[in-house]
Amino acid sequence: MKLLAFLLGLLLCASAYADCIDNAAAYHRVDPLLARSIAIHESRLNPRATHRNSDGSEDIGLMQINSVHLPRLARFGITRDMLFDACINAYVGTWILREIIDRLGPTWNAVGAYNARDPLKRQRYANSIFSQWQSLQRTADRYTQERPAPQQPVAIGAN
Repeated sequence: MKLLAFLLGLLLCASAYADCIDNAAAYHRVDPLLARSIAIHESRLNPRATHRNSDGSEDIGLMQINSVHLPRLARFGITRDMLFDACINAYVGTWILREIIDRLGPTWNAVGAYNARDPLKRQRYANSIFSQWQSLQRTADRYTQERPAPQQPVAIGAN
């Protein structure tokens, strides 16, 4: 019985996070499956996740918001601790992603830039997110009408 209650709680939490991601993605005009793919890759949907990077920065929460953004977020009243709220984190993460897409265009390079500056690391990240996106898309297609798939990521700088 305890296991059933635990699993039900997990399911309800995952559903709540999914709603936050969907709402944030809609607000920032980002594909919700893309935003969810990033959250799954970054934290496995764990809003309490943290990661210390080799450069001393920290990635925080559901979409692993890097601490380099904290001074800018502070101007909006958002603190490090607030990034452990899944909904706040989803809105911040999709906001950052939208800024990158606006700067680099709706490309897999932009998706890769969410995680890395180095072109090779961007490519690997984009490929991983694309794979996760495809998996989510296949699941979504079972329940909704089909939507066109994005193009396969190509090597950055390739013609």
